[in-house]
Amino acid sequence: MAKKRRSCEGIRASGVVLLALVIIQSFSLLGACSPETSSFRNGPRSFNNKGELKISPRVKLYMNRYRPEVVMSNGLVQVTVSRPGGGVTGIKYKGIDNLLDYKNKEERRGYWDVIWNEPRDPTGSYDVLKATKFRVVKLDEDQVELSFTRKWNFSHRGSLVPLNVDMRYIMRRGVSGFYFYAIMEREEGWPDVYMDQIRAVFKLREDKFRYMALSDHKQKLMALNEDRVRGQTLDYREAVLLTNPTDQRLKGEVDDKYQYSSENKDNRVHGWISHNPRVGFWMITPSDEFRTCGPIKQELTSHAGPTVLSMFSSTHYAGREIDTFYAKGQPWKKVLGPAFVYLNSVSSRENPRALWEDAKQQMLREVQSWPYDFPRSKDFPKSYQRGRVSGQLQVHDRYVNEKPMSAKSAYVGLAAPGDAGSWQAETRGYQFWTKTDEEGHFTIENVREGDYNLYAWVPGFVGDYKYGFNITVRAGSKINLGTVVFEPPRNGPTLWEIGVPDRSAAEFFVPDPYTKYKNPVFTGPSDKFRQYGLWERYADFYPKDDLLYTIGVSNYTRDWFFAHVNRKVGNNTFQPTTRQIIFQLEDVSNKGNYTLQLALSAATFSNLRVRLNFNSRRRNMRPLFSTGTIGRDNAIARHGIHGLYRFYSINVPRYLLNRGNNTIYLTQSRNNGPFQGVMYDYIRFEGPPNSNEGS
Repeated sequence: MAKKRRSCEGIRASGVVLLALVIIQSFSLLGACSPETSSFRNGPRSFNNKGELKISPRVKLYMNRYRPEVVMSNGLVQVTVSRPGGGVTGIKYKGIDNLLDYKNKEERRGYWDVIWNEPRDPTGSYDVLKATKFRVVKLDEDQVELSFTRKWNFSHRGSLVPLNVDMRYIMRRGVSGFYFYAIMEREEGWPDVYMDQIRAVFKLREDKFRYMALSDHKQKLMALNEDRVRGQTLDYREAVLLTNPTDQRLKGEVDDKYQYSSENKDNRVHGWISHNPRVGFWMITPSDEFRTCGPIKQELTSHAGPTVLSMFSSTHYAGREIDTFYAKGQPWKKVLGPAFVYLNSVSSRENPRALWEDAKQQMLREVQSWPYDFPRSKDFPKSYQRGRVSGQLQVHDRYVNEKPMSAKSAYVGLAAPGDAGSWQAETRGYQFWTKTDEEGHFTIENVREGDYNLYAWVPGFVGDYKYGFNITVRAGSKINLGTVVFEPPRNGPTLWEIGVPDRSAAEFFVPDPYTKYKNPVFTGPSDKFRQYGLWERYADFYPKDDLLYTIGVSNYTRDWFFAHVNRKVGNNTFQPTTRQIIFQLEDVSNKGNYTLQLALSAATFSNLRVRLNFNSRRRNMRPLFSTGTIGRDNAIARHGIHGLYRFYSINVPRYLLNRGNNTIYLTQSRNNGPFQGVMYDYIRFEGPPNSNEGS
């Protein structure tokens, strides 16, 4: 075997590691160097059950003259990557020759892909990124880092996304898994392009991985691909009713990948468990800085396949209202990642849930280690090359309190310069977010060098905050902004309100799902909105007449249906619906106009029209306000309780109001399908400025 196999440790040339070409006929590396330490130990030093110090095996790298691949091993894990393509074709761990789906083509096991198109060709193209060059960036006994690159030129136009790509893989000594990241770059003068999705994908073995875990409460046995094929496709192709699954316990459930979406801020670890042997495969994302559109952007996580995703950018729950357009005059470079594929195991006598609990602990260690100090790319700055921004946020709403109040639990972030709220549509740069403490203090650590605006929003108040000046962060910066004050939109005292201003429709009435579509994972009040088919339930509660909401009598938690949808009245025929808000005014002030503050948490090809005191004799009355056609977030169909946030401050002339009974009519006028509609975040009716009405 010594003649057939030779490691390339320690070989260096011109200051760079030179990889020795080695003839290998088989890669049974782990059998020769598997440690006795538990998979839960992580680091070059580990301890056995007796507390004795053990040193982890060295990192090794192998190449096969007869196969276009390269293999990394550290005695815990063995990873095979295609050469020079850069796709992960095999992961060997705990006696399983390959955790990935070996039935798939090698380029479709572990890979990066991009959905893109040029403006001249609106048809979307799909590019599974394949490199053309390979090099070893670092190799010693503690770490290997590999680089797989592809350069773009105009001869590739129309066939490949116009990007230079550098895909990196890192294996470290004593670490049960591997890290991956990519550096993507566009040069000035390249064709205009839309890049609607950038992600990394790992396809696992169906015969091993059947149990998915996304959080403490979102864990379940999952369907097979063949179960979906035999099932009944529902109102859109991603949703399938399992009519004859391999495991009959799943019969009658809906399988839909969008049910398992998560907000960026909550998407730190997710993965799958194999019960024989008991092995976990986990995607850990320690930072959101390279993700797009801020902390509450929703993204896919895992789904039947079994498929594990690391989403870096997409139009999910937003559509192209987010900025996925990259102009030819604008060079661009971004580091996506690193993220961490973590592997763990327990014995057959132990509860497999221990794998999830360990993965959560490993995630916390990765978060505490951010930014990593081991990636070798000069484009990934270390901690000392970054800066810090701190301050205190207060909120001043004079109709709530004469003095500014501490903005506790507010979201504060740095993103590319733009208008207030522009961060939720921003995709090209880096974003850094935190939450304030009880006194409104915030510290944003480890900020990359660059020019930013400071943005914020405060739960309990409408609108978006933007600091008045650009902030330039340099290496070692420690910028203290002192006290900054957010004055949320407000014209007069509150006369009445519906909902809670938190950019979500979660507080409103979410009905129980149809029994035939029930997913047992989403039965709690916090995530019941993830159930399939809830939009159809509006017609059950309001078969003929639409929703009436009476201020002072109705309760939004039970009387305000969470989504303003169309009513189905026939086969593929839908009817617009109108909500009425009925309220009383003891008197109509002559001191000024009133204001309707309207915040939407989602919209899909909708036109929301607002009328006041409308009746049959005034049928041709123009709306007081109309949004025009808005929204592409598809949050109703894809079980999201919000998409993009929209806020409207609507002037209400006092002459339109009555002393006594008044009614506001909200009509969603577009009715081409079941998923056109809006979700409300919050509605507030204000009296005239400086009046004594309201609270």
